[in-house]
This record gives sequence, C-alpha cells and structure tokens, in this order.
Amino acid sequence: MIKQKATLLLADGTVFHGSLIGNPGTNGGEICFNTGMTGYQEIYTDPSYTGQIVVTTTSHIGNYGVHDEEIESDHPCVAGIVVNSFSDVFSRLDASGSLQDYLVMYGITGIADIDTRMLVRHLRSKGAMNAIISSEFEGNLEGLKTELAKVPDMNGLELSSTVCTQKPYFYGNENASIKVACLDYGIKKNILRNLASRGVYCKVFPAKTKLAELQDWNPDAFFLSNGPGDPAVMDYAVDTVKEILETGKPVFGICLGHQLLAEAVGIKTYKMHHGHRGLNHPIKNLVTGKSEITSQNHGFNVVREDTELNNEVEITHVHLNDNTVAGIRLKNKPAFSVQYHPESSPGPHDSRYLFDDFIALINQN
Repeated sequence: MIKQKATLLLADGTVFHGSLIGNPGTNGGEICFNTGMTGYQEIYTDPSYTGQIVVTTTSHIGNYGVHDEEIESDHPCVAGIVVNSFSDVFSRLDASGSLQDYLVMYGITGIADIDTRMLVRHLRSKGAMNAIISSEFEGNLEGLKTELAKVPDMNGLELSSTVCTQKPYFYGNENASIKVACLDYGIKKNILRNLASRGVYCKVFPAKTKLAELQDWNPDAFFLSNGPGDPAVMDYAVDTVKEILETGKPVFGICLGHQLLAEAVGIKTYKMHHGHRGLNHPIKNLVTGKSEITSQNHGFNVVREDTELNNEVEITHVHLNDNTVAGIRLKNKPAFSVQYHPESSPGPHDSRYLFDDFIALINQN
C-alpha cells in the first residue's frame, strides 16, 4: 500500500517529512513528548492533552490496537500524534479494533516514519512549542506556516471549561457512606474508579460550578481534578477553591487541581520548559522518606520559592529529577494535592495510598 505523505512543521521552522496516519487533514497544537513505553490509548484519551500534539518515544505504536476499557475519556483528546513506527495491524485478541481506525473515527491526524529520537532531543533542548501536522500542504511550506500562526499559545490558554462535563453526573454506589463533589477540569475515568472502589459516591460537576451548587448536594469532601491549560488564567476556579477551603471540609487535588490549590493560597504557577510526561518519574515523599515511581503529564508547575515562603503550606513531595514541587499540604486546612497521577499504573501502584489518605482525612472530619 502506498503511504500518503504528511509534514510536521515546528514553530522554530524545523520540518519533518513522513507518512500520514489517522485522518487526512491539518491540525496544530503545542508539541510535547511522553516517554512511556506502553499505554498510548490512555495518553491519547487523557483530557489533559487537549490542544497538544503528542510525540511518543517508544518505537512501535498501534501494535496492540485499542481496547474499550482502556480509555480515560469518551474520545481522543490530543490535537495530533507523532510516532516512529506505526502499525495498523494489531496482535491482541481482545482488542476492539485498530488504532488507525480509531484515529480516523475521531478525526485525529498524525504522522509516522520520522526520527522521533531526533525530535525529542530537539524539544528537550528548545522546549515545548507550537507545531502543525498536515497531509494537505505538500510542497507548500509557506501555506503551512500561515496555518501554524493561527494555533493559540498554551501559555495563557484556558481549556478546562471546554473539555469538562456540561452537566453534573454521578459515579459509584449511591448507598456509599462518603459523598465527594468532584470538580471536573478534565477528569480521568480512573480517578473516579479509584474513589468509587474505596466506598465513595461521586458527583462530578462542570468546571465553572459555584460553591453554592456544590454545597446543595451536601458532600463530605471535595476533589479537584486534572485537566489542560494554564492555571494562572483560571480565576473562576481559584476563587471557588478559596471558598471551598473556607468550608473546612477535606480537599484533594491532582495535577491541575494541585496547581489550583496552590494558586488559591497565594502560590504562583509557571510554564515549564518542556514539562513532565511519562511513566517513570521518581518522586520522594518527604513525610515518609520513601520514593515512588509515578506517571506524570503536566506542562505547568508551582513556584518552589513561593511554596517555601508560604507559612501555611508544607511541601510533602519533590520530583527527584529536577527538585520541583510534586506535592503540598495545607497546615491549617484539611487539604492536600500532588502534581502527578496516583490513579495511573506505570507498573507499580506506588502512589495509590494517596486515595487512602484522602478517605482517612474525610473520616477524621
């Protein structure tokens, strides 16, 4: 079969030529890379990747197809994908179909047959930047540059309100003894599974839900989810988190939820050079002294200097690769958060205890 050509253009002018995968077309976003060796379907369906083109560093993508149970949302959220070797033939017997058909079904454009090792080294050096993938501008680089200029900058971009649920829904056993109000900024399904498996009945609310509506359900605690975009421009969410903290009820935040909790207590966030995205990120728990191997996906982080100067906050976890803040706890409120994904399964389940800590905190209150 003759492969259709595709082009990848980066904002700094770097060009890669390869083969089209997925749906023919043109699509742009911020290009980033994930170093995980497995779990491409979980990556592509994670709402936190909204507006991003994802480069996977493992060589072979598509070889085990797709599976209906291995999704973090109802559809792919990525703006595009970049791979080295792509397979539309899959070997897993219980797969529901090929990755190629899945991408076409949801209109996702990607590119294969390029040197992803070279590309990742370039992004590590130059940092995350906008890019565009196209099967429509062969030989017309200037036209592709014009399209790339239309792609919005992730810095200062609010996306959670566009990816969250548009109306509240329930998850778990309605007869459970604990009720948790979950603010959906781009929540992953496995977070809800972990809460429900611990005897929690969840009500998931849209990102811009006001405290009064949350309180009408009379929850025992609040959860702040992961999600895409820049936390520094989410004033609506920060204001709600401030009000939630005043209720005195337990709060647990993951990823974007962690950043919003920090912003709510006066700690600034910043855009990272190229972010943390992968399955083998080492975290040290400063409370227990133990290390965890974690799954991460974020391009923003909290400012360590602000955190250290805040007398109301304790740093509980640090990233051992670059010493960035990976977890905090409020000293005067029953609230804590982490920058990584304890619901994920990067191999071990090192971080699942955080859900148990949340339940214990709820029971203490």
